This record gives sequence, structure tokens and C-alpha cells, in this order.
Amino acid sequence: MLTAGTPGGGAPVTKASEFDATKARKQSTLIRQRFFRHKLAVVSLVVFLLIVAFGLLGPLFWSISVEDSSGGRFESPSAEHPLGTNQIGKDMLAQLMRGTRLSVQIALVVALVATTVGVTLGALAGYLRGFVDTAISRLIDLLLIIPQIAVAAILVNAMSGSWYVVALVLASFGWMSIARISRGETLSLSQREFIEAATASGANTRWVIFRHLVPNMIGSITVNATLAVALAVLAEAALSFIGLGVQIPDTSLGLIINENYSQITGRPWLFWGPFVIIVLLSLAVNFIGDGLRDAFDPRQTKVRA
Repeated sequence: MLTAGTPGGGAPVTKASEFDATKARKQSTLIRQRFFRHKLAVVSLVVFLLIVAFGLLGPLFWSISVEDSSGGRFESPSAEHPLGTNQIGKDMLAQLMRGTRLSVQIALVVALVATTVGVTLGALAGYLRGFVDTAISRLIDLLLIIPQIAVAAILVNAMSGSWYVVALVLASFGWMSIARISRGETLSLSQREFIEAATASGANTRWVIFRHLVPNMIGSITVNATLAVALAVLAEAALSFIGLGVQIPDTSLGLIINENYSQITGRPWLFWGPFVIIVLLSLAVNFIGDGLRDAFDPRQTKVRA
């Protein structure tokens, strides 16, 4: 007699469960699988990589130099100049590639510096507490009430408009929120047994923070770093748009918009090119952050084959 659900009377067929605990899975594998289930985040990652490739690799395949001003003034889009030329005859596609590269470059530097400073100070405040916590927390409160864009504009204008100056100035105002989040997580983690064990074994502050606390905050650190990229893109564009960010002969997406916003009705391609890239960059990085937040969420244990 055939057993129900057992073809040919053989051994019962067991459907592979997506909760199968017999197969050991690394945490990195789980995180990667959760992220790739987030379709919008995956699409956004592709868009972000394409924009980065456009800025970094595009000039290698484009024959017209960013410095070449041999074109006619305000030429319309053509086979030779797909996005036309600007007021001094420079190819706008070459300008857009250069502006994209510098804007992404600034955003990544801001995210790296702000995240490093924010996580370090936040972890110190949460772990050491006492005077150190009070001093860092009051410094953050003081800096948060300062009009950041206005002060950044003054500092950039005073020191020069080089891209690295813009990046460092923006980073100096971008670490506070990251520090607050890191402090809160550190306060929670410092009550755990593994931190108490490390402290009891004689581990110094640097070892506890960078060997035990930071690795356990990697989820929130990664998400906040991606959000810092999006905020830096918008902040740089705002500074350059008002003429107090990146300065000529360098260029950026915000500076290109600043130079061509008056052409929005007569020659809209000069304005919409950099504008669309700024919007796509900001949206893509935010959706990537959403995907990473879901991927690092320990409550999401379901794994699909």
C-alpha cells in the first residue's frame, strides 16, 4: 500500500524548509540574502553603481576633454555634443561626468570622516560615561543649534573652494547625529556580559571599543554611513548652488546647476542633467540604506532558498 505523499511507496519526501537549521549559515550570508530580497534596494544599488561608473569611467571613453572650450556658445544637443555646450563652449556631457565624480567623491569622504568621528566619540561617551559623556554630549548640543549650512559656507569661502575643503567642512558638521546613535547603542551594549567579561579581564578602553563594541554596532554604523552620503550630496549641491562650495576650475553637480539654472526654460538640458543625477543619487542611497537596515535587523530570520 502506498503511503500518502510518498511516490511509489518509497521514503516520505520532505520539503526543504527555509527555516532549516541543519545547514549552518554565516551571518554575512544571512545579511546578503536579506538585502537581495529587498528589490528596491538592489535596483538602487545598481543605479548608484552606474552613476559612479559614469563619473569615474565615463571620461575614459569620451573623446572631448572637460577643459576643451572649442565648441560654440550654447550649442544645442547634437551627435558631437549630446548635452550641448555651456556659455563658454565646453561640452556639457564632459562637465557632467566631472561634476558627478567630484560630488560622489565629496559625499564618500564626508560619510567616511563623519562616521569615523561620530562612532568613536559616541562610543567613548557611552562607555566611559561621567565627565567624558557630559563633555561630548554638551558639545553635540552646542553644535546642533548652529546654522550648519551658513557656517559651512563661510568656512569654505574663507579657506578656498577645493573639493577636499568642502568635504572636510561638511564632515565637521555631519558626525553629531551618528555620535548620538552610537552613544545610545554603547550604553545598551556596555551592560552585556561579554563587555563586562572583557573589562574584568583587564582589556583597555581602546580594545573594548574597537574589538567588542564597534563590531556589534556595525548594522547601525553601515546604515548611518549610507544616509550620510545622501545628506552630503544634498549639502554640497546647496553650497555650490549659492556659489560658496566647489569653485571653478573644479566643478560639481551643484555648481553646474548654479551656472545654468537661468537656462531652465530656453535650454532645459543644461539644468535637468545635473538635477536628475542629484535626485537619483539621493534616492538610491536612501533606498540602499533601507535595504541595509532590513538586512541587519536580527528579527528578520526568514531565509529563502
